[in-house]
Amino acid sequence: MTKKFIVKNINDLDEVSSKILKFNNQYKKFAFFGDMGVGKTTLIKFLLKKLGVNDNVTSPTFSIVNEYLSEKLGSIFHFDFYRIKNEKEAYDIGIDEYLSSDNYCFIEWPNKINSFIDDNFVNVYIDIVDDNKRNIMINYKK
Repeated sequence: MTKKFIVKNINDLDEVSSKILKFNNQYKKFAFFGDMGVGKTTLIKFLLKKLGVNDNVTSPTFSIVNEYLSEKLGSIFHFDFYRIKNEKEAYDIGIDEYLSSDNYCFIEWPNKINSFIDDNFVNVYIDIVDDNKRNIMINYKK
């Protein structure tokens, strides 16, 4: 199933993040595709807030994974694989264990770990229209 959203400004992300989680309430694994600076981390911040995370959400560019806590849902993991050289590095940090857990996982740069991305993921594609406007398309198996 595919859903499309047009985000005209950052304020639209509050509503869009609610809709993404509502449409995909049986899924807990999300893969975010898009160029550098398109707004992947910004969208993830809104999604995490909807899931009850009150921490300051930042991109795990250097740490590769950040763990956030939700009082309702427990640990939620946010990955950024931009800097890894190969899938073995992801395997070495235990990506397969994270993905086999029942925790929410949000992954930036999933193209770096293609063999770990399967039909249990919601794929989120973000494209820049102009400085403020973004097209967001979500795709998942139903």
